Amino acid sequence: MKFKTMKSLFSKSLSRRKWIVTIGTLVTSAAVFGILFYEGSKSTVALTLDGEQKEIRTHANTIQDIFKELEITTRSEDYLYPHGNTKVSNNMNIVWEPAKQVEVVIGDRTKKVWTTAATVQEFLSENEIKVGKHDKIQPGLSEKVSGNMNIKIETAFSLKLVNGGKEQKVWSTSTTVADFLKQQGITLKDSDRVEPGLDKVVKANDVVNVVRVEKVTDVVEETKDFTVVSKKDSNLSKGKEKVVQEGKNGLIEKKYEVVKENGKEVSRKLVSEKVVKESQDKIINVGTKVLVAQVSRGTSSNASASASSGGREFYVSSTAYTAYCNGCSGYTATGINLKSNPNIKVIAVDPSVIPLGTKVYVEGYGYAVAADTGGAIKGNKIDVFFSSKSEAYRWGRKTIKIKILN
Repeated sequence: MKFKTMKSLFSKSLSRRKWIVTIGTLVTSAAVFGILFYEGSKSTVALTLDGEQKEIRTHANTIQDIFKELEITTRSEDYLYPHGNTKVSNNMNIVWEPAKQVEVVIGDRTKKVWTTAATVQEFLSENEIKVGKHDKIQPGLSEKVSGNMNIKIETAFSLKLVNGGKEQKVWSTSTTVADFLKQQGITLKDSDRVEPGLDKVVKANDVVNVVRVEKVTDVVEETKDFTVVSKKDSNLSKGKEKVVQEGKNGLIEKKYEVVKENGKEVSRKLVSEKVVKESQDKIINVGTKVLVAQVSRGTSSNASASASSGGREFYVSSTAYTAYCNGCSGYTATGINLKSNPNIKVIAVDPSVIPLGTKVYVEGYGYAVAADTGGAIKGNKIDVFFSSKSEAYRWGRKTIKIKILN
């Protein structure tokens, strides 16, 4: 009786355990099936987030819900494709690029812009900002856009560059003259001059003038005129001359410091000079021997006028000349250098009327010496010497009284 009772109790216990295992298996299976069903119902989505690719599985209803799940905050300026309200589908590709804030400085204007452009070039195109051929932009067009980037554009303007006298139209942005010349590849020598100064800022329509200055040495050989020396000769008749020694010109070497600007001479300074060849004086003996003339009856008035007795007076026709008149050598017939002696009182005469060397007094002219001759001076006619043409013109032609003094 006891054995049967124990057997019955053991059978009942075993039956309960089977039910518990069965129920547990069913619950586990249901849970696994539920998990598999839940995971299997998710959509597979390919994301490109700020250039980084990843793949997720999600039950999100819209693209915006996916970003909420990923705790990503988007802006209206961001690039999002498809748009945030698009329903999520299996194997969908989503691209998101966050906008970056860029500061643009053009001249004195500053503006902040949100952009998803990859490079500076794309950013300018996206915002319709035109950059001229000669404009200066920093950073370069190929640089990648980054957050808080500062893009500076300096607008170029035209101006005139004169380099060594050669003029050309060039473009530049606001900078100093020194930097402008460096940009143009122009080098300066220490002696060169720049207008305006190197520290000045260039502006539109300015003229930058580079004056090329050079100093050179110029050696010139000049003729040194010989001097005419007159010596009295008592053995030679008065009015007669004899060349004892011919004159020879000398040679002087002069060294000059010459300053040229753009190839043209602007100044010349004598640095040194030396005699290469000495000149030789021309020596002339001038006769002083007086011949006593025998005057006979019937002698003409011209003959009596030519007598050398002191105090003789008569009238002559007079003209005037200078040392620089046409055909004049600057020297008298007796060898006097009129150019070197502008204040000397000299008259040209006909030696047959007034012998050369005769001292005279000319009315309106003063004391003088008969020391010159002339092709047109014949008879009672003289030519009065003046140092300037204006004085000679004022004298003109007139009849005057002349007095022989010796």
